[in-house]
Amino acid sequence: MIDVNNESGVEVDTQRLVQLAAFALDLLRIHPEAELSILLVDEETMSAYHVKFMDEPGPTDVLSFPMDELRAPEEDEDPPLGLLGDIVLCPTVTAAQAAGMGRTPEEEADYLLIHGLLHLLGHDHAEPAEKQVMFELNDKIIAAWNASRA
Repeated sequence: MIDVNNESGVEVDTQRLVQLAAFALDLLRIHPEAELSILLVDEETMSAYHVKFMDEPGPTDVLSFPMDELRAPEEDEDPPLGLLGDIVLCPTVTAAQAAGMGRTPEEEADYLLIHGLLHLLGHDHAEPAEKQVMFELNDKIIAAWNASRA
């Protein structure tokens, strides 16, 4: 189950976010009944979360809050069921940084949604090897998503 709550004050295609999240979860073999929450917030709220949870000032684009620490299963394992957690996106920050990343605001939101989802599944980018794995997987999911919509 994927729940989206838009508290950002900005119009966002929330149905697209749900479809992308469902696509990615299916691709990663996460149980279709695993629970995911996506929250869209304004810059003030994101700044408060950023300070409270990361001890860093100012708004950021995405934060992830894992719950049951689910992981993508190995080929011989059953898909995990449980609470994935929460992804918090700030659409105004996302839109502002999109051009600098060579993406449209919608493409940047897609990319960051998958980035947040991968964090929920235990991926990180603190170390170079981890970063390479995470970002390659992010790119692979987005490419598959775009191909499925072509």
